[in-house]
Amino acid sequence: MCEEDGRSQRGPVFNVAHPAVIPPRGGEQSLHSVPVFGGRDLESARAERSEFMSSMQHHTSEVSRLYQTEFIRSARAVGVLWAICTLCFAIIEVVILIQPSWVGTRELHYRGGGPAPPSGTLGLFEVCVETDWPVPECRGSLHTLTPLPSFQSPAVLVCMSLTMVWASVGCLCLFRFCNTATVYKICAWLQLTAGFCLVLACVLFPDSWACAEMRALCGERVSSFSPGNCSVHWAYILAMLGVLDAGILSTLAFVLGNRQDALLPENAKDGDVTGLLLAA
Repeated sequence: MCEEDGRSQRGPVFNVAHPAVIPPRGGEQSLHSVPVFGGRDLESARAERSEFMSSMQHHTSEVSRLYQTEFIRSARAVGVLWAICTLCFAIIEVVILIQPSWVGTRELHYRGGGPAPPSGTLGLFEVCVETDWPVPECRGSLHTLTPLPSFQSPAVLVCMSLTMVWASVGCLCLFRFCNTATVYKICAWLQLTAGFCLVLACVLFPDSWACAEMRALCGERVSSFSPGNCSVHWAYILAMLGVLDAGILSTLAFVLGNRQDALLPENAKDGDVTGLLLAA
């Protein structure tokens, strides 16, 4: 009896052959009953941890690659849409410049014994008056690109805006050779400058209405910002819409350029992923 009590009071007994702890008899727990791992257990734990970290790194790499692929596809789609709108804007600029429909006469019901007032339209380069023939009679120098004397400043500004827009269209070829973000930003500044020139043209055009050409077409009540018997036509409205178009396109180009810098990896920024817009 005494021998058994002595054995229970001696605490845990370690087995020399196995490093695990043998608990004391009688179901009692001791503070020293901490499991001791062998060298093989530590090596297996380290191997499992290393395998887990490797799998996590592989998963993160796959997610990053998938995210980059989705970003490139989205940016390419938006970039193609931006390029198409830029080309359409350049064509609109040509129409704005050459069409003699900035100002036109209103439809008036003339009653009187004298000759009827002329009816027609006026642009930056030509004045077209309606006649008995189906084709109106136009006076001006559109073929030599000589604007009307009173509208030289608006015509020069529209020509500058047209040049900037077509320069941005030409910059689309640089996506094959230069950094994508840089090309986007160059096009954005060109389109912003084109919009600014178009704004000045839209402001200076009505300020030049007090001229002989406008009086001959719209009556003697014509003055600056007062067209008399005339009203603005679709070419002038299209020019104002072109200002809005230039602002939207330049803003979109700035956003695309900044996102290229922020989201693409470093190797793509250095030129490995160029030609994002026009790449196959």
